[in-house]
Amino acid sequence: MEYNIEKIRNIGISAHIDSGKTTLTERFLFYTNRIHAIHEVKGKDGVGATMDSMELEKERGITIASAATFCEWNDYQINLIDTPGHVDFTIEVERSLRVLDGAILILCSVGGVQSQSMTVDRQMRRYKIPCIAFINKCDRSGANPDRVIQQLKEKLGHNAVALQIPIGMEADFKGVVDLVSMQAIYFDGENGEILRYEEIPADLLDKAESMREELIDEASLFSDELTEAVLEDSEITTEILIGAVRAGTLERKITPVFLGSAYKNKALQPLLDAVVDFLPSPKDIENEALDMDAEEAPVTLSHNLSDPIVALAFKLEDGMYGQLTYIRVYQGTVSKGDTVKNIRTGKTIKVGRLVRMHANQMEEISSIKAGVIGALFGIDCASGDTFVSKHLDLSMTSMFVPEPVISLALLADDNKSLVNMSKALNRFTKEDPTFRTFVDEETNETIIQGMGELHLDVYVERMRREYAVNVTTGQPGVAYRETITRRSEFNYTHKKQTGGAGQFGRVAGFMEPVTDEEFIFENKITGGSIPTQFISSCEKGFLSCLKKGPYLEFPVSGIRIVINDGASHSVDSSEMAFQSAARGAFREGYSRAAPVIHEPIMKVVVETPNEFNGAVMALLNQRRGMIVGSQEDGVMSTIETQAPLAEMFGFSTVLRSATQGKAQFTMEFFSYKQVPKSVAEEIQKKLKNS
Repeated sequence: MEYNIEKIRNIGISAHIDSGKTTLTERFLFYTNRIHAIHEVKGKDGVGATMDSMELEKERGITIASAATFCEWNDYQINLIDTPGHVDFTIEVERSLRVLDGAILILCSVGGVQSQSMTVDRQMRRYKIPCIAFINKCDRSGANPDRVIQQLKEKLGHNAVALQIPIGMEADFKGVVDLVSMQAIYFDGENGEILRYEEIPADLLDKAESMREELIDEASLFSDELTEAVLEDSEITTEILIGAVRAGTLERKITPVFLGSAYKNKALQPLLDAVVDFLPSPKDIENEALDMDAEEAPVTLSHNLSDPIVALAFKLEDGMYGQLTYIRVYQGTVSKGDTVKNIRTGKTIKVGRLVRMHANQMEEISSIKAGVIGALFGIDCASGDTFVSKHLDLSMTSMFVPEPVISLALLADDNKSLVNMSKALNRFTKEDPTFRTFVDEETNETIIQGMGELHLDVYVERMRREYAVNVTTGQPGVAYRETITRRSEFNYTHKKQTGGAGQFGRVAGFMEPVTDEEFIFENKITGGSIPTQFISSCEKGFLSCLKKGPYLEFPVSGIRIVINDGASHSVDSSEMAFQSAARGAFREGYSRAAPVIHEPIMKVVVETPNEFNGAVMALLNQRRGMIVGSQEDGVMSTIETQAPLAEMFGFSTVLRSATQGKAQFTMEFFSYKQVPKSVAEEIQKKLKNS
């Protein structure tokens, strides 16, 4: 297919868990002739959906790693990224959104706007990604698209405008009325591949006309041509209306809403048309890089193929053929044999094999042009690195990476497993910036950290399967932190005389709590009581104390240290002496500053049938949960709670047994809060006994 940047769409599909993202992607691939049979997620044929290529994904019926593919629709090239719905794999969603130009937000016609819908909407807003909404599962009992559109407006603040109305609902869902062309569309054939256009059914005509009026009203704000046509009462053509809605969508001021049922193969071709009509091409989006030579001043990129290369590596994957690096080219053309520079390391790299990915299969290509997503082979880099032509010094802005909140100790059962475990951890940490690992110097255990129980569970399972590692896991641990609650002063003298030159340094000042920063160091020394060359040693000394707080040996955060006095000796003062003095001063001040422990608090949202409402609330209360909202919606209730992570281990099992497996929950990090005194005492006791 000939390259035309205006005919490229880089899109992602984002939604709450189990909303049908992978099912929808499977249909897209079928209708665009990329695959010739539809397989279901957890389908009876045991094949699994095309995009869930990992064995673990097929077994659990969830998407773990985002997968990239491309397809062609009406002469447009669509690069599609299927992202995980579970919040533990949020980094996959973040990374995908960073390189996309537009997205489809899927909502369940029964569940409406759910907790994870809000999270993905927040992420899309962060990257200013225009989106269209698709209300899925209109064939389900309890489906109510009007209510979902209302929730889109109220809960997410979108200016949601329907472009279709359903013909029939729940089990009688037959097709849709297109409010732009004013036609009824039905989907015939075994897989809904035959489109039948008919007159709008008489009982829906009035509703369709009034909703088209609403659509024109909203769209006219973005097109003079449309406003003129309305005022002059002349014909409003499909092109004018589509152009106006497109303009509003690109500005993120209108969210066109479509509906259908992915599982029943209904109304998906119009959604593909909508991707082409309403979502932006790479040319419609202004991308900026930072000029590293001019204090990170923003530079607008051009999309020209002949301009110097600017590309971003957004995902790494270690497969059987070596490391595969997914890149999005923003400017220029990356061709086989080119030499590019990695801005982070400054190293130049020769581009070898280039491929285009389709789930876990690949096609060799000779170049990746501006606006296109592809992959490189055999390049050593990290996720988020920028590649540019040799003489450029531009960097794309870095991606938002959340801090891990949960940890787990691992112990390899034998030497072979130990070697393989180290290989596996090396690969996983490169691929996923929210997955970290280190060796605890005191216990000599390998600790892995991540975003939730499922996140770590999946990596441990992958280690067992892909690397044959026999490993014993410890109890999951919580990433506690220490901080201080009041201002305190210090004045510490470090003095040592052991023959020869001694050590001398005095550091005085105060420490106080701060809320927005992890650590602030200020030098207010006047008159040279501490010589300038030793100030950085003082900072180093204080910094070294933050890794392990003197109270319970958790990392210290939220502290401001000011030094305003001190003393030195012309012979005995040295960098070492002032580092030791700062450490002593920290310990002295810290004990008086009323240190406390902070723990990660999670936002937990449980969706349960109404009859189990009381039981679920009791469960959450037992786990120190603070219920912040509860809402009944038909037969289901949504309970929103803030609960400490330490109390949430094993919650999924308890919830399942208390609700006969009918409730589900999502959990994501909310904030750090102070641990109650009684719990702090228990933690202290446990640490003493361990």
